[in-house]
Order: sequence, then structure tokens, then C-alpha cells
Amino acid sequence: MRATRLGDRPVFIRELLPQDLKVEINHLTTKQAMKTAKFLATVVGFAHARQMDSAARAAWRDELGLDRSKTLDAPSWLLSSVVELLVSHERSYLDHCRRYAMTSFRANG
Repeated sequence: MRATRLGDRPVFIRELLPQDLKVEINHLTTKQAMKTAKFLATVVGFAHARQMDSAARAAWRDELGLDRSKTLDAPSWLLSSVVELLVSHERSYLDHCRRYAMTSFRANG
């Protein structure tokens, strides 16, 4: 762990452990799953918003606010997309672990 500054803000940095990088969906309660989904949606939303000008962001935000469901009755394409995203994340995570292990092995071997 290390204390440093990021821009004008004090921060601390620590190495992420494998359990920090992986979302165990099947072990989440409904409340935890909703919080995780909100967090991931926020990350993706901010990433998309950074690629738009202010007019496009405003139109997109308005579109997202229309027909907002209060239930978990989501379309099947959304569920399929989430599953594909989780599979892609898991594949990338395991590839990262493999590369890290190989680099560490070469450095210490």
C-alpha cells in the first residue's frame, strides 16, 4: 500500500487481490446484485458519455429516462448481453492472471 497524490487529491494505492477483481454473481443477494448492477451501469454510462458532445449526452439522458421500469422484468436481449459481458470479463480476468503469473515466473525463475 502506498500513499501518493493523484492530481490535487491525496490517495492511497494498494495491489488488487484476485477476489477484488472478480464478481461472484451466483453468491450475491438480490440487494448486492442491484448495487453491483448500478455500479457497473454507472461505469459504462460514464464511459459512453465521455464519447459524446453535450447535446448528444442530453438526448441520451432523456431517452434513458423514458419508460423506466420499476420491476426486474427485463427484455431477453438485455439478459443475453449481460451474460456475454460477464463471460468476456471472466475471460479477460483469467487471461490477466495468466499473463501476471508468467511475468512473475520469468522475473523470479
